[in-house]
Amino acid sequence: MSVIIDPVDLTRDLIRRPSVTPADAGAMDSLERILTGLGFACRRLPFEGIENLYARRGTVGPNLCFAGHTDVVPAGAETAWTAGPFEAEVRDGVLYGRGAVDMKGGIAAWVAAVSQLLAEGEPAGSLSFLITGDEEGPALHGTKRVVEALRAEGEVIDACVVGEPSSQQALGDTIKIGRRGSLNSWITVRGKQGHVAYPDRAANPVPVLARLLARLDAHVLDDGYPEFQPSNLEITTIDVGNPATNLIPAEATARLNIRFNPAQTGDGLIDWLNREAGAEQAASGLQITLEHLCSGEAFLTPIGPFVTSVQDAVEAETGRRPEASTTGGTSDARFIRAMAPVLELGLVGQTMHQVDERAPVAEIEALARVYRRVIETVLDRLKTAG
Repeated sequence: MSVIIDPVDLTRDLIRRPSVTPADAGAMDSLERILTGLGFACRRLPFEGIENLYARRGTVGPNLCFAGHTDVVPAGAETAWTAGPFEAEVRDGVLYGRGAVDMKGGIAAWVAAVSQLLAEGEPAGSLSFLITGDEEGPALHGTKRVVEALRAEGEVIDACVVGEPSSQQALGDTIKIGRRGSLNSWITVRGKQGHVAYPDRAANPVPVLARLLARLDAHVLDDGYPEFQPSNLEITTIDVGNPATNLIPAEATARLNIRFNPAQTGDGLIDWLNREAGAEQAASGLQITLEHLCSGEAFLTPIGPFVTSVQDAVEAETGRRPEASTTGGTSDARFIRAMAPVLELGLVGQTMHQVDERAPVAEIEALARVYRRVIETVLDRLKTAG
């Protein structure tokens, strides 16, 4: 007889482990211990000091994976919290704590759902967990590296649910079936320092940078893509670092971010940025250098058996059919999509990353029931389709 895991108790246990990226604080040990007790073969996959865990129960297909992260963002000013950010206090039926929503509550709910399912028999396939400690940070040595390692080994994941807090106003009202890509670019214009009274002896990089940024900002990237909003470019910082009033600076820098839909690619946008900078460099005669980091390409999981089975399961449990959305920022789904169809389903995300992050106890318990129905429905349909 399998042990039944209480989702609220497990959420509280995980919150009490202050796993602010890149710290683990024992969160992975806690999960590994519980999953081992549930019959999962657990593997720790550390990369560059980041703790990751892949656990699987069963050897036959289909393999339904749950992906999540135990790391959390900093609490900020702890004195601003009405309950300690890592005390996991329950007050008036609400659980307070960093990670309650994003996303220790989601992890605990899926573990609880699995424990309930196993207590009644074997599932119609394999179950796995892909848990990282690097989602809220650079995301270089977490899910990205684990996916690379699993693919190299020939591991097969047939479908994956990421427990990000996808719900908007009520549990299960929204699932995320795609995300826009994200590209960060750093621009540096190098001129020649000099006295403002003698501009002929200097070369001011600031107007050059301003012209380039104005042209980039005015460019319409696209008008949208099916299921996606238009791509957008945002200038996030402009820096000169010049404390003097009578000095032409030697250098000016800026950073921008582009959130892009499948009409664009990271490489295509990089080529466009480099061309625009090259044109401005040729016109001005000043050196312009760019650095780029594309943290993920845009992706879309098509509406099909996997997505509809999750929608059916959520509707059967909550009475509401979730909207399939592509809004929001990035998540580790951008890496998992290389292995399997992936979507996101989790708690209401209104308080994630905020002071007094919190989730109603009843909502965490309800999510466990939703997850159990999702597991049963998805495995049955994947088995039938296979």
